[in-house]
Amino acid sequence: MTELILSSNQVSNNFELNFARYLQEIQRFPILEKEEEYNLALKVLNFNDKEAAKILIQSHLRLVAKMAFQFKKYGLGLADLVSEGNLGLMQAVKKFDPIKGFRFSTYAMLWVKAYMQDYILRSWSLVKIGTNAAQKKLFFNLGKIKRILGIDNQENISISDIKNISNDLNVSEKEVIDMHNRLSQGDSSLNNLISEDGDEMGELIASDDPVPEILAIENQESSRRAKLLNSAINILNDREKEIFTKRNLLEKPLTLAQLSEYYNISRERIRQIDANAIKKIKNHINSH
Repeated sequence: MTELILSSNQVSNNFELNFARYLQEIQRFPILEKEEEYNLALKVLNFNDKEAAKILIQSHLRLVAKMAFQFKKYGLGLADLVSEGNLGLMQAVKKFDPIKGFRFSTYAMLWVKAYMQDYILRSWSLVKIGTNAAQKKLFFNLGKIKRILGIDNQENISISDIKNISNDLNVSEKEVIDMHNRLSQGDSSLNNLISEDGDEMGELIASDDPVPEILAIENQESSRRAKLLNSAINILNDREKEIFTKRNLLEKPLTLAQLSEYYNISRERIRQIDANAIKKIKNHINSH
């Protein structure tokens, strides 16, 4: 199950050449159709089928590689990021429940991203990067904010921009400056030759912009979930539909006390109606 996964660790001796070969090798694994993916995932879930797990993993290795390129700006080796992401992918296979109706790729991205981010934070802790929530947010969002502001990584940030970033992310101005300096030092180019033919690493992965495949998957899943939720809500009776909506779908959900007063029934009865509505919705979604 782990033979190909572990092959990505071999790049340390000759990074560019071996990583290029790895990227080419994983292209040979086909992308699974929805039904095929579902059946394989069921085998893993119900029978701990190792061969089914291997196929699921191999078919999503290119997804891990694409996600690794999105984190290259932190100055860490792509091979190490891929290795960590592959560990997340393996964990996703173990935890995935296809009966809930989601595509495996959508679920796996959460695990892959979590493993990569954890590895980045562990690595950057060597230079004493902060570990509280605000500093982590600064670490992973500073580059995006600078792009919005039109700031190049090698440029000095203006005092006004520093103040804006500091206020937006709830960190000190000194932390913004320190993080900018650290991330600027970690920049690395993809324009390294990786073969005798002169191919460039950047040509193997088109861009570090949001991956179209990932965006398509996310949009597809969001649309599907919205349709399922709408159809599920329609099976509720009028009172269940109203209470569920007011308790779960409003920007500022109403409290049990507010609904109890509005419908002139007890808070416990409101809670029961809401719980029953949620149960009906879950059953409907899981049956599709």
